[in-house]
Amino acid sequence: MPPLNLPTPAIDASDLVYRYGEHIALSGLNLQVEAGEIFGLLGPNGSGKTTLFRLLSTLARVSTGRLSVFGFSLPEQAAQVRSQLGVVFQHPSCDRKLTVRENFCCQAALFGLRGAKRDQRIAQVVEELGLADRLDWRVERLSGGMQRRVDVGKSMLHAPRLLILDEPSTGLDPAARLDLWHALVGLRDRHGVTIVLTTHLLEEAEKAERIGILHQGQLVALGSPEQLRSALGERVLLVQTRQTAPVLAWLQQRSIAVEMQQEQLRVSGSHVADLVAPLTAEMGHAIRSLSLGEPSLEDVFVARTGHRFWDGAGQQETAS
Repeated sequence: MPPLNLPTPAIDASDLVYRYGEHIALSGLNLQVEAGEIFGLLGPNGSGKTTLFRLLSTLARVSTGRLSVFGFSLPEQAAQVRSQLGVVFQHPSCDRKLTVRENFCCQAALFGLRGAKRDQRIAQVVEELGLADRLDWRVERLSGGMQRRVDVGKSMLHAPRLLILDEPSTGLDPAARLDLWHALVGLRDRHGVTIVLTTHLLEEAEKAERIGILHQGQLVALGSPEQLRSALGERVLLVQTRQTAPVLAWLQQRSIAVEMQQEQLRVSGSHVADLVAPLTAEMGHAIRSLSLGEPSLEDVFVARTGHRFWDGAGQQETAS
């Protein structure tokens, strides 16, 4: 039987490992991102998402395993990969004392864009990103959201096939985050560019078509936000306890699966609402509060890792 002519993934990682010193930042990562999708890498600080960003942007070299971008292997074909990439770093890369136009011209020179072709690309990008009337403004005069658009615009000047963004919403208010997201979706829809972003914001990850959840260097969940939430069932019951042991025993005696973090118990499934009345009647003295709701991405994280999402938020992730 002849091999299937399958499209080349935008990103293909197989058994990917990255170490620095004694620390393993990525451990046996297997991941494919399809061309044209908007993909989010979700995880708290120290989960490995920024390390993967650095590997994709060719700023760090794979320790072991395989990583490719549109079929070009890293690190062997780094030059070809760079030609496919647009990169937006967590911290703004614009020169605040230059105008938007001057920032774009400096970026264009790095990719050999000059003259009429350069001016045409700048005009197209600023029009698409709503920056046309700000071209001769100094970047320092722009709002945080507009400055982020300039960063995105710079990365799009050479018409990359893959746009990767590291924590793009850092420092932005909710309105500016939403505005930036609409700009990214517009770029994908008009040009078919694949967009991969790292984030520790649960609400931002919800907007991606698919997400990969990272924890301690491992991919613990992969799918659309809806798929990942629905896998937990229709409801999640959170129980804050004064005395954990008797409440836990009450649930376990009824063969109810429980996830426990400190003084909080989580129970998920389609029938958890039926537990509220008998649990309150029999164990009310040991319960501080109950809450019932639909599963969230944090619930997915807890279910896959046994930890709350922000437990490790103070850790720093480093790659060199």
